Amino acid sequence: MEVLPEPMKLTTAARTAALSLAGVREPGVEDLAAGVQDLVAGVRSLRPAATGAGLIDQIRGLEDLKSAAAAAQARLSIAFDHLERQRQAGAGVPAAEQGQGVAAQIALARRESPTRGSRYLGLARALVTEMPHTLTALDTGQLSEWRATLIAKETACLTAADRAAVDEELAPDTGTFDGAGNRTITTAARAAAYRLDPLSVTQRAARAANGRRVALRPAPDTMTLLTALLPVAEGVAAYKALTQQADTTKSGGDPRTRAQIMADTLVERITGTPGGITGVTINLVMTDRSLLQADSEPARLPGYGTIPAGWARHLARHGTKTRNPDAAELKTWIRRLYTAPSTGDIIAMDSTARLFPPALRRLIEVRDDTCRTPYCDAPIRHYDHVLPWHNGGPTTVENGAGLCEACNHTKEQPGWNTTTTPPKPSTPIAPPQGRPRHHTQLTTPTGHTYHSTAPPPPGTSISSSRKPQRPPQPASRAARPGPEAPEPNTRTLRQLARRRFQRRRSAGQVA
Repeated sequence: MEVLPEPMKLTTAARTAALSLAGVREPGVEDLAAGVQDLVAGVRSLRPAATGAGLIDQIRGLEDLKSAAAAAQARLSIAFDHLERQRQAGAGVPAAEQGQGVAAQIALARRESPTRGSRYLGLARALVTEMPHTLTALDTGQLSEWRATLIAKETACLTAADRAAVDEELAPDTGTFDGAGNRTITTAARAAAYRLDPLSVTQRAARAANGRRVALRPAPDTMTLLTALLPVAEGVAAYKALTQQADTTKSGGDPRTRAQIMADTLVERITGTPGGITGVTINLVMTDRSLLQADSEPARLPGYGTIPAGWARHLARHGTKTRNPDAAELKTWIRRLYTAPSTGDIIAMDSTARLFPPALRRLIEVRDDTCRTPYCDAPIRHYDHVLPWHNGGPTTVENGAGLCEACNHTKEQPGWNTTTTPPKPSTPIAPPQGRPRHHTQLTTPTGHTYHSTAPPPPGTSISSSRKPQRPPQPASRAARPGPEAPEPNTRTLRQLARRRFQRRRSAGQVA
């Protein structure tokens, strides 16, 4: 931190916290947690330099601070792992199961998904216990966290002793990689690992086939990236088959581009339908106003995200038929879901069975969209009872939550607890009237709490304060005096929606 110009220098408390993060204890340092807060406060109070050179020095100094914080976070993660294993051992947890849930807690603290938390814990363990030179280089700002990750990744197939030997050979803390880019560092680490243990590197390549998979990621403009990680022979063969088919089709006078033909052929061969998706269910969640009245409220496509209303109407009416003349007609089913007008909460249904019936699973999937664990966007794989069924938890939409497989298993570990609870009235997710959207509170073994609220369905906003208010109803539509109406059920809401639509069509508001 001494390289910083005068406006960038930290306060004494912040400097003490920085040294504490780096593992240097000065006299009078009492609590690391308080030191971290002082460091954060010191960084927030920094003033920009008056010159361009000073600003560059500040940027470099903050980069060094980020690296030092990453090194300290790795040490703290391993310390937490050690304490949790001790606690679990004292609680009688079998040795083979000790350490479960540690990565999930670290992920929540880092605001990351459980998968990324598990990867990070592996990186921290490698840096702290097997790669002291790389950790020192990270600590002193000679490596960023990502470049330290690259070195650890290329040596993951080695034993602990061989990994330490590669770390000794590369010696990144001596300035070996000054000015080097990511590719240079990766190549150097890979070459050093191969020289030390070529058999392990070769076996690693052979085992890589076990990680083959297919993934789907959103792309801009209602497009997606469908990717496949395959062994080289299978991947090349698949691509060659697509290119040959594209060449044959193009030579026959097809007006589509070669890339478009390859993409359409891939869909056709996977789904078994020329250019279409007949026989595969696609859930499209949109309001009746967007579907029938050309409203601009966006729709939601589970597995992708938000899509424009116009594109959603096109998919609901035509599917993919207009894109390819040979495509089969898309079979479309409309499943109506009704939400509470003031909150957007989906109407509940219940079951006395232990397992969630298909209709209830669909309702939970539409409501939650992805795994309900905070910071986890994995697809829903399990439909879980928030209050366990064996503890008297009912099989209802209120007591149900969509989770990925990893988060559901973590939730069952000792010390983890999940409850359904409404959010505080001061938070923007709590509507001013009616019940709020489905909300859960997750408590970890350390006592930290994290909150999860179901995403707003189409037609509702995240903040009720920004939600447009419905104008007053005309006197002719006012409710007639009489006994208090009972709580509307699904059939009643369906009838009300149908009558409302008929009134609008009679008034010429609907085409």
